This record gives sequence, structure tokens and C-alpha cells, in this order.
Amino acid sequence: MKKALVIIALSVFAVSCNKTAEVKEVKTAYVDTSVLMKEYTEAKDLEAKYKAQAEEKGRQLQAEISRFKQDAASFQSQAQANGQAWAQQRGAELQKREQQLGYAQQALAQQLQQESGVEMDSLVSGVKKFIKDYGKKNGYSYIYGTGDAATILYAEEKYDITKEIIKALNDKYKAEPKADAKPAAETKEGEAKK
Repeated sequence: MKKALVIIALSVFAVSCNKTAEVKEVKTAYVDTSVLMKEYTEAKDLEAKYKAQAEEKGRQLQAEISRFKQDAASFQSQAQANGQAWAQQRGAELQKREQQLGYAQQALAQQLQQESGVEMDSLVSGVKKFIKDYGKKNGYSYIYGTGDAATILYAEEKYDITKEIIKALNDKYKAEPKADAKPAAETKEGEAKK
């Protein structure tokens, strides 16, 4: 009987020694996002599109600026000949025009920046979605981003601890005494005593 128990124990031991622990390999990679955006054709095309628009609209504005500069130079030479009243009136007109040109330049820059920003945001979203799909398709657990903005571009959801961190931070914030509440109460008491 003892021999049977020893043989069974040795058999169980041998079988358990043959089993290897299953370890899933975590497959990771990274993408240099600054190189990606410099070399991605759609990003290059988008940049070229807005550069061409800026040059075209800039030429129109530059023509107005050139006319303004000619008028300003003409004003300088005519100011003494036409008298002080004319010079003040014409000077005010030129100053107003100069201000309008400055506003036009700012508006143009803001318009181009806003339009390109919307398209660039859309492009970046598309790139992130592509990388996420690529990561899933190719079995990556993580794909890191390096370059100008170092971020994780794809990660399995089971590694996301964002909710736990937010909860812990919110709990800590609620537990801390409020520094602003005490001085405000003391100020009101001080005013009541006066």
C-alpha cells in the first residue's frame, strides 16, 4: 500500500513538474510621432494646402500693405505743402487704415490657424485610430508614442487605471481641509465685531 502511495505521489509530482506556467508575452512597440507627421503624405499634403492658401491670401493683403506704404510716403511729402489741418485729417485716416490692415493680418492668421487646426485634429484622430487598429491586428499590448508629444497611442483596456486614479485623487481632495473656507469665516466674524 505504501508503495502504491509513493508511486502515485511521484506520478503526481512528475506530472506537475512537466506543466509549465503559462506566461503571456507582452508585445510592445513605439512610434516616433514627430517623424511620422513629417513623413506621412497626408500630413505633408495638408501642410502644403494651408501654406498655399496663406501665400495666396497673403499676396492680396500684401498688395494692400504696399498701397498703404505708398500713401504714407506720399503723405510725408505733402504734409507741409497742404497745411496742418489737412495733415491731421490725412494722418488720422492713414492711422486708421494701418490699424485695419493689422486687424486683417491677425484675422487671416487666425482663420488659417483655425481651419488647419480642425483638419490637423481630424488627421491626428485618424492616425491614432489607425495605430490602435494596427496594434490590435498585430497583437501588441502597448504602442508608445515618442517625439514632440510622448503618449501611449494604444493600450489594452485592462491596463487602464485612469478611473482608479481619478477616484483616489477625488477622495483625497474631498478629505483635505479647505484653506479658503476658514479665512472667509474669520473675515465675516471680524466684520461683525466692527
